[in-house]
Amino acid sequence: MGWEQWVAVIALVVAVAGLVIGLVVLRALGRRTPPFSHEDPVTTPDERPSGPPAVVFNPSKSADGERLRALVAEVAADSGLPEPIWLETTVEDPGVGQVREALEKGASVVVAAGGDGTVRAVAEGLAGRTTPMGILPLGTGNLLARNLDLPLTGHRDMVTIALTGRNRAMDLGWLRIERPRAASDPEHDVYRGEPGRTEVAATPPGGTQAPDVTAGEVPGADLDKEHVFLVIGGMGFDAAMVGGAPDDLKARIGWVAYFVGGVRHLLGRKMRATLELGESGQSDTFQARTVLVANCGRLPGGVVLLPDAQLDDGWLDIAAIDTRGGIIGWADLLRKVVLQGLGVRRDLLPYSTGTIEFRRTRTLTIRTEEPEHVQVDGDLLGEATVVHARVQPAGLVVRTA
Repeated sequence: MGWEQWVAVIALVVAVAGLVIGLVVLRALGRRTPPFSHEDPVTTPDERPSGPPAVVFNPSKSADGERLRALVAEVAADSGLPEPIWLETTVEDPGVGQVREALEKGASVVVAAGGDGTVRAVAEGLAGRTTPMGILPLGTGNLLARNLDLPLTGHRDMVTIALTGRNRAMDLGWLRIERPRAASDPEHDVYRGEPGRTEVAATPPGGTQAPDVTAGEVPGADLDKEHVFLVIGGMGFDAAMVGGAPDDLKARIGWVAYFVGGVRHLLGRKMRATLELGESGQSDTFQARTVLVANCGRLPGGVVLLPDAQLDDGWLDIAAIDTRGGIIGWADLLRKVVLQGLGVRRDLLPYSTGTIEFRRTRTLTIRTEEPEHVQVDGDLLGEATVVHARVQPAGLVVRTA
């Protein structure tokens, strides 16, 4: 073997050893990244409105709806709250319309009972409002619940926190994509009737004005609606991994199914992207496996991918992730992720095959040479060549322990 192969083998051994040691130490220390930068709750219990709690329930999840409904009513009665409002999602309306109905009925809290998609829909309906969102995590990833350190087992504990927990303000992320239009589509612009160019200043639910975004920067592109995300949006490998996880496998083994779905993409092509940061005007072109836009940084399994990301700091944390050397590069990347979760940022190895580059911004644009998969909080949006993202500081009030 040549010296390059010897170095690669040594790097693999060190990476695997570091990963194992890091996981053991991480489990022993139980280290947690604080989800909030401020400790003060938004309101005290005496300041809370007196309306009934409302539950937006996704009946497609495996939870027993009738039993859960009875439990919610029981906890509400024990806490001196009015009889809860129970609303179920539909395929046509995954939660936004139900939130609107709950608010019209004077709900004091709207509880999202379902997976990450239900949480996103309820958050979209509550964006910019003072009515808090509670969470009953019944899905596969339960990304926001994990970052808030909410209980994932024991329905009574979940319901108690959702109905009577502390109110905390958190940021929201908003992401908009430009989809490449098929060659057979009309050339005219569907938004303004002006060929080749569209300027949209959309106002998402909650009344916060979105920044002007220009379509047509990619020839024949369609500008999509703005999608809310509470945890993380991604372009590239992570989105392909989400799309490759079969529903039946997720039902059987939970969040591990996402990693199983990602195996087929480990050795896939890299994307060539340009990242434009809104405030500084900085523009970087690079190759990467994936680009992540995060509101907070913890993933299933206790993995801290973006250790500086916090839910209420008014920033989006960006991670451009790349690997070299096939499986060796992915093993090295895992080593880095585990060690940074333990607070170790400086890499002492002279030869690295997995890299993570961090940036922070309030608005950004990502452009790629070829269409790439895009996801928000585990929901696949499809393929795009341009992604625009922004942060809405303190855009949502959420219930925590």
